[in-house]
Amino acid sequence: MTDVAAEAKRFTDALARIRAEIAKSIVGQEEIVEGVLTALFAGGHVLLEGLPGLGKTRLVRTLADALALDFARIQCTPDMMPADIIGTTILATDERGGRRFDFQRGPVFSNLLLADEINRATPKTQSALLQAMQESAVTVGNTTYTLDQPHIVLATQNPIELEGTYPLPEAQLDRFMLKLLVKPVELNALIAILERTTTGISTKTERVLSKDDVIAARALIANVPAAPPVVEFVAKLVLATNPDNARAPKSVRANVRYGSSPRGAQAILMCAKVQALASGRFHVAIDDVKKMAIPALRHRMILNFEGEAAGVSTDRIIAEIIDELEAART
Repeated sequence: MTDVAAEAKRFTDALARIRAEIAKSIVGQEEIVEGVLTALFAGGHVLLEGLPGLGKTRLVRTLADALALDFARIQCTPDMMPADIIGTTILATDERGGRRFDFQRGPVFSNLLLADEINRATPKTQSALLQAMQESAVTVGNTTYTLDQPHIVLATQNPIELEGTYPLPEAQLDRFMLKLLVKPVELNALIAILERTTTGISTKTERVLSKDDVIAARALIANVPAAPPVVEFVAKLVLATNPDNARAPKSVRANVRYGSSPRGAQAILMCAKVQALASGRFHVAIDDVKKMAIPALRHRMILNFEGEAAGVSTDRIIAEIIDELEAART
């Protein structure tokens, strides 16, 4: 077995162990678990949307334990300020009685930051995460601080229809690699949850990987090759989400105001590489791209008035684009 094949197998085995550890605490959310793990190893951030009580916060805590990541949680509220996330400079006194300015680091300096109910924070506070999510750094005054790797933001939000929320601006939405919709569990899963959580027995999550292992896995994933036809498929898919593009289908021109940025294409391809390795392959397939297209693009497409009035789903539009591209390939 070659070194690359051996590394790929180690990653696949580790991924299976991580899933098993998470399954001890999380029941019935396999698609969400898969999406979060994919984004983590692809080096991106995740927006989890769903009603309260569906296990979003528990999933993030379990993931931090399984990967031995420094974990921090912020509960977003309308009165939260940017300094509550980034940190603040204070006037401190040293042992000699002298005074100096010290920067007290905020929760953003963790490996895994859970921003709970991010859409309850004001836009000013939400914007405090923009630089951290894009550059893995924060600037306070004239000083820029680099965040330790790996660094991932997992934000949860309730559906926008609920009172007291602030919709995330497009610039911030674009910095989330994936948007995952957390749905209510099925009957069997709910029964299993009740059996596990009403007996007074706690579940301990065992560590599977270290921080260095995660960083090494990211480097391996970046080297997974994608053939030119696969890269072209991704590019055509993302361009077709823009209504002004000649490749845009009728549904896009009629219902979409703005399509995806190039970050959407990068997100799809990086996540597809993770899916390829998870399937035991060291090359990206079109099916990997198709699997990740909707969670990578659904939050990057902004509907126009007609689309919103008609209740059009961006998921459906993306699926139609994929069908058209597939038909053109045959």
